Amino acid sequence: MSGAAAVPRAAAAATGASFRSVGSVAGAATVYGVHGAAGLTRWKCFAGRRQLASATEAVEWASVPPGGLSGEHRHTRTEEIYLVLRGQGEFLFNGRPHPVGPGSLALTAVGNVHGLRNTGDTDLDWWVIETLAPTTEAVLSGTDLTPGVPPMTEAVVHNLFKERAVATAGVFSGPLRGVEVTDLDAGQHCVLAVPDAELAVFVHGGEGRATAEDGTVVELAADTCVTLAAGTRTRVDAESPLRLLVVTLAVPGHTVEAR
Repeated sequence: MSGAAAVPRAAAAATGASFRSVGSVAGAATVYGVHGAAGLTRWKCFAGRRQLASATEAVEWASVPPGGLSGEHRHTRTEEIYLVLRGQGEFLFNGRPHPVGPGSLALTAVGNVHGLRNTGDTDLDWWVIETLAPTTEAVLSGTDLTPGVPPMTEAVVHNLFKERAVATAGVFSGPLRGVEVTDLDAGQHCVLAVPDAELAVFVHGGEGRATAEDGTVVELAADTCVTLAAGTRTRVDAESPLRLLVVTLAVPGHTVEAR
């Protein structure tokens, strides 16, 4: 690695200017009664408001065993995505079930009730990103706001692995702009950089490394999650076939000079 500082896969703290947080699902907590449901959920929080500049509540991972349930609950102040990583289940939206599997991306806007049930015979794992709705952010910051997105009434579930990129416009009005999947073959690389947005990146499979402009290196493996600061450039090199799930989180007012 040419003498660059390497960060272990399980590093828990933010590292360098580019990496806002680095973590993996290792050491996930076991929680009982999530959202009022019986049974257990494995849960890990990768980043929250302390690490991120965007109006993001949390970047998390969760898993329920066969027959398990993440209880139905209403979102009153946040917008949230569930991105199924492994397993089979039902996304429950306003009382109606919708079948989901790997790559299913479910969007929930303010005012709606959602939950997730494992209907398969293996664990159901999913990635969660929850962001403040503009109305919530306005209350917290003391600013005025005119809502611009109509209420969500129907379930919005995409097949991300088929569509490759999903924009949230028309459903969300907060910082979460979109979700995409990037596949690299061994030996290939990509550069992750958005001038006015942070990026949350989850490794769905494979191994590689992420290198910041200051030379800091983070090793990547399945179930690693990193968040990247707005206006930074991070190179990702694949050491084996590598699949990245990338979420764009806008940071209002953040600009950088053109490079």
